[in-house]
Amino acid sequence: MSRRETKFYLKAIVITLFLICLFGYGAFEIWNYATGPKIIVSSPINGSAVSESLLSINGQGKNTKEITLNDRAIVVDESGNFDEKILLSYGYNVLELKAEDRFGKKTEQKLQIVYK
Repeated sequence: MSRRETKFYLKAIVITLFLICLFGYGAFEIWNYATGPKIIVSSPINGSAVSESLLSINGQGKNTKEITLNDRAIVVDESGNFDEKILLSYGYNVLELKAEDRFGKKTEQKLQIVYK
């Protein structure tokens, strides 16, 4: 194999690897948007019982344009993290988190909390 052929094959391998990385990265980014918005609640745990009426809901929204808690918009930082406080009624409470992405896809998550 000549030196010229070696350079050609080496260039072809480098270009191929670059294109594979480029398409892999593109597919990874598209996958995040194609799956739609996600809501991850850190606390409280669904179905838990609490002894105080003021409850702090912490979590993160991924790929979201807007997040609401019981149809009221909540503040989300640049990373998608939120920390919202809500007053509970005595007894059984259902809290509804909804998220929408910039393409109109929606998701919702319900938390069931008992205030004793």
